Amino acid sequence: MKNAFTRLVPAAALGLPTWALAHAGADAGAHHGFMAGFAHPFSGVDHLLAMLLVGVCSAALTRRWWLAPLAFAATMLVGALLAAAGVVLPAVEPAIALSLVLLGALLAARSAWPAAAMTAVAALFALFHGAAHGAELRGLQALAGMVLATALLHAAGLALGFGLRGRSPWWPRAAGLAVSLFGAVLLVGAA
Repeated sequence: MKNAFTRLVPAAALGLPTWALAHAGADAGAHHGFMAGFAHPFSGVDHLLAMLLVGVCSAALTRRWWLAPLAFAATMLVGALLAAAGVVLPAVEPAIALSLVLLGALLAARSAWPAAAMTAVAALFALFHGAAHGAELRGLQALAGMVLATALLHAAGLALGFGLRGRSPWWPRAAGLAVSLFGAVLLVGAA
């Protein structure tokens, strides 16, 4: 049993990058319309976790909790517009994976950050998340759906972060560590 477990865990870890499904699909990445844009952030675990974590970290680690989610949503739109215009950012997938590593580590460490630093980190990573989405989404309606879904995921993360305040410090630490490890596996897979 132990031998089977030691083989299964590395094999499962190697398959984790396939969970990042918000990328080019059967239509070669050209998703159109509001609903396609709205569904897009929910279709990849990497984007979903990052958007939730921006909210959780903002609620749990900063006093001006609204700044990082606002900056993320706005800068993600900028990244999507740049990608739609043909601007190619380098290392988009590794940057997305790195966002999970860093945001997860911040939550696991539970260290308070200045709002400006958290906002800058969120905005930087949002540029890459937006570039990944913008390369696939077409039209302003799709981008509007993406931004609304992002805002809702941030709101859910904020609610979760506020709900965790004052409770056991181990749940956020465990969740942050798990997301950080997931991001590390994606980072290795993207390399």
